Amino acid sequence: MIKHNFSAGPSVLPKSVMEKASKAVLDFDNGLSILEISHRSKSFVDVMENARSLALELLGLEGKGYKALFLQGGASTQFLMVALNLLEKRAGYLNSGTWADKAIKEAKIYDDIYEVASSKSANYNYIPKGYDIPEDYDYFHFTTNNTIFGTQMKSFPKSPIPMVCDMSSDIFSRQLDYSQFDLIYAGAQKNMGPAGTTLVIVKEDILGKVSRKIPSMMDYKVHIGKSSMFNTPPVFAVYTSMLTLQWLKDLGGVKAIEEENDKKARLIYSEIDLNPLFKGFAVKEDRSNMNATFTLENENLKETFDTMCAEAGISGINGHRSVGGYRASMYNALSLDSVKALVEVMSELESKA
Repeated sequence: MIKHNFSAGPSVLPKSVMEKASKAVLDFDNGLSILEISHRSKSFVDVMENARSLALELLGLEGKGYKALFLQGGASTQFLMVALNLLEKRAGYLNSGTWADKAIKEAKIYDDIYEVASSKSANYNYIPKGYDIPEDYDYFHFTTNNTIFGTQMKSFPKSPIPMVCDMSSDIFSRQLDYSQFDLIYAGAQKNMGPAGTTLVIVKEDILGKVSRKIPSMMDYKVHIGKSSMFNTPPVFAVYTSMLTLQWLKDLGGVKAIEEENDKKARLIYSEIDLNPLFKGFAVKEDRSNMNATFTLENENLKETFDTMCAEAGISGINGHRSVGGYRASMYNALSLDSVKALVEVMSELESKA
């Protein structure tokens, strides 16, 4: 049976990437596995350099003063690193979801944090708008896509201060002017690769301006100076991320994948809106192209729907406990056919009800 993997992360990867990565586990470099090769070997140094270069190329940031890093600790560690490297007096944060809220909590350890706006009182079912960003703050932090609640920023403010964004769940999924952001970070396990590495893209000229002493492992400048090889990197995760980035480039880049992502989003949201058995969670104008969240209007149909999904090979659509219902995560590697399979089950449920 074909499996349709809608997991929110770790998530689906391209089949060709999985095949190449599995072969590399057995033989990557003249009989040596990617799991046992020295990270200082030329073969892996080339992998790291290619991965970093591809990340900048796909986002249109080559030659614009940015550096790409592959680090460890997930996006959660970046909550700390951002504050350690950039927070001198005060920073502004947009609270649009669980992870944004956690980023605020961690940054408060180091200094004063101001919430410029929040949708917490509405259980994060929309993206706050119409807020002001203070000019005298160190930076403005926000999360572009909220995986749990299924909301996504469609436009971005003109900020008088550096903009820092957590793009863990929608990086490489749509065309944007990425040069408007001064620091981007993203866990690999949704749109880029397996769990274990985190991509950080930072404009060098925003660094080195805080007075605190930063531990070496938490210092972006240290990692830049060592070409993202200050310590042993997560070799397999970086390698698989490189394969995924190359897959995306061969596909036609971010422009091509955005077209596919738009098709998937239109298909599932059309079914959610037309099928009286389902109701979308996020407000329509802020709906995420990556994570569609919805509930059943009649909970008595839950067991039937779950059974039908399982029989169709649909996996990973249970919603987060803070929202309930269902969540279809439609990251880059998820095919349109998988979304069609889910929509067919939703439509069939209506015909049976």
